[in-house]
Amino acid sequence: MRHGNAGRKFGRNTSHRRAMFRNLTANLITHERIETTDAKAKELRRVAERLISKAVRLGPVAFTKPPAEVPEDPGKAKELRAAAARRLHVERLIRSYIPRFGVKVQESGETARIDLVEKVLVDLAKRFQGRPGGYTRIVKIAHRRGDNAPMSVIEFVGPEDSARKAKAARASLKAEEPKAEGAE
Repeated sequence: MRHGNAGRKFGRNTSHRRAMFRNLTANLITHERIETTDAKAKELRRVAERLISKAVRLGPVAFTKPPAEVPEDPGKAKELRAAAARRLHVERLIRSYIPRFGVKVQESGETARIDLVEKVLVDLAKRFQGRPGGYTRIVKIAHRRGDNAPMSVIEFVGPEDSARKAKAARASLKAEEPKAEGAE
């Protein structure tokens, strides 16, 4: 029986499965959009969103650099040290799961080295600040030709999320309907 056993095994042992998800997460953060099987995408969502939630929970501490000079006010200096310690802790938690650097090929053909931990703490935390989860989207695409496996694209949602705009448009239409019926 599989009572209480959450997560898929993928026919791999623990270390192989963990390495696979570390690499998938690093590639998702690097490219912000990857194509993989449906089951892997659903499990990857759990891993990636937990890492981003750690950074988002920090608040502005995640994406603001502390000042170089320590203020003379002891209370303010203590706050800055505490914020730096919290950021360092989250940075180490993220770094314990994903590699520090990722490589991305640019349009010019050159490779660029990306600091993945800083990208999570600065770029993604700032982008998703105030969003209560749901940082990724899974879009199902065609089946893979070789083994007919269902394939999906997993990507980070953008700031101009079309679903949010559509929901807001529907809400405004519903708000206008009772006024139009009451006027008749």
